[in-house]
Amino acid sequence: MARITTIRAEGATRSPVDHRPLWKEFGARLRRGFIRTTLSTSLLTGLFFIAYFAVQRHPSHVALLMPRTALDVMIPFQPVALLAYVTLWIYIGIGPGLQRTVREFAAYGAWLCGLCASGLIIFYLWPTRVPAFVSVATGFPGFGTLHRVDETGNACPSMHVAVAIFTVVRVDEVMRAMRLPVAMRLANAAWFALIVYSTLAIKQHVVLDVVAGAILGMLFAVMSLRWRPGFVSQGDFAPLALPS
Repeated sequence: MARITTIRAEGATRSPVDHRPLWKEFGARLRRGFIRTTLSTSLLTGLFFIAYFAVQRHPSHVALLMPRTALDVMIPFQPVALLAYVTLWIYIGIGPGLQRTVREFAAYGAWLCGLCASGLIIFYLWPTRVPAFVSVATGFPGFGTLHRVDETGNACPSMHVAVAIFTVVRVDEVMRAMRLPVAMRLANAAWFALIVYSTLAIKQHVVLDVVAGAILGMLFAVMSLRWRPGFVSQGDFAPLALPS
């Protein structure tokens, strides 16, 4: 009987890690910061677009036409990809919503503002545009508005990709630190990949725009992880303090 009890005890120690408390903390962070994140993200997005369209319509000089690559030619025009494209405005709210404190939230927002400001400066000093894409007539909702509002300028770097890669890195860092299931981290990566692909599939950007946007976004993501509240310089990223 004692032997059976010992075997059961040993088996219990080998059971998979119970992620339920971590899931609760993950959800609690999103709920606690929902209003703050929604208001601040909406404000930042609105201010960014005001500056974005001003720079687009009044470039410092004639915009450079970005060349298409073989990959651009291979990827067909796919109107349905617009659905993934517009989800960026939901996706970008996850990162700041997961921050533990107001100080961390403010630091995250400051780096994100720096990323957006850098993109706008590049657009003004080095204006670029994508080739005018003439597609077959499509009745897919939203395309008429998209083409009327967002012209072919402000192409490189793709700020859609820059902000998306900043978000995927920061969200993955939180998931990794909280030791959440790999499936959740993969879902985060898949969402990011769909957003990036959508920029090419709806012909808003070319591959070179995407590459430049990825480099810019990754640069700011790495800097934001290195210089942030609570960073431990002699070790890895500062671990998250979970409630006991």
